[in-house]
Amino acid sequence: MKKILIMGASSGIGLAVAEALASRGVKLGLAARHTTALRDLKEKYPDCVEYESIDVNHNDGPKKMEELIDKMGGMDIYFHVAGIGYSNPTLDPHREAEMIATNAAGFARMVSAAYGYFRDNSKKGQIVALTSVAGTNGIGDMAAYSASKKCAQTYLVALEQLAGKEKVDITFTDIRPGWIRTPLLDDDKKYPMEMTLDYVVPQIIRAIVKHPRIEYIDARWGALCAAWKAIPDAIWTKMTIPATKIH
Repeated sequence: MKKILIMGASSGIGLAVAEALASRGVKLGLAARHTTALRDLKEKYPDCVEYESIDVNHNDGPKKMEELIDKMGGMDIYFHVAGIGYSNPTLDPHREAEMIATNAAGFARMVSAAYGYFRDNSKKGQIVALTSVAGTNGIGDMAAYSASKKCAQTYLVALEQLAGKEKVDITFTDIRPGWIRTPLLDDDKKYPMEMTLDYVVPQIIRAIVKHPRIEYIDARWGALCAAWKAIPDAIWTKMTIPATKIH
């Protein structure tokens, strides 16, 4: 049975995917800054779940991930969900830097560590990352968020190239969802093409199993992103994209 480590499993998408997999008997290593929900899952599925408190923004993150992998008895799939996001039209510098730190620097810190685990152990593996449709183009009200997600997407491309050069047997899957009803969304707002966790989680699990290189969730968002990509920057920058939070 494959063993999956989920980074960012304490709430929202990460927690929902973790519970769905644990209920099917999948061996999981769960990580997040806050571990209350992880401890609860461990109590509910004691034979399936191990967990560790890990902050992707701390330099000890990779070492703690190694400890979690040891608890799991190895890792076959690394699934990176950890991230933060919100609109920031005022460009509050602290919020902009916070999103870049978590979604770009923190992403690179932990995904590179996962790559290193598979490479150094000559182990076939899979790296799956939840990025966002926001990484398609820069969105004015979400400048840091959309830039950080584009960074994550480009980082996966670079690692795939490196894996080919080093002949490391790793597959990469970039999952790009649109708006999902999680605690990151405002309770009093309705978002275009908004999706529920019940709708999204089976699609995410299917993407992990089928491992396409890029998976949009859902097909409507894939079509919209294809259209966004075709818009020249000179036109895009004159467009108004509603302020929102994505993923």
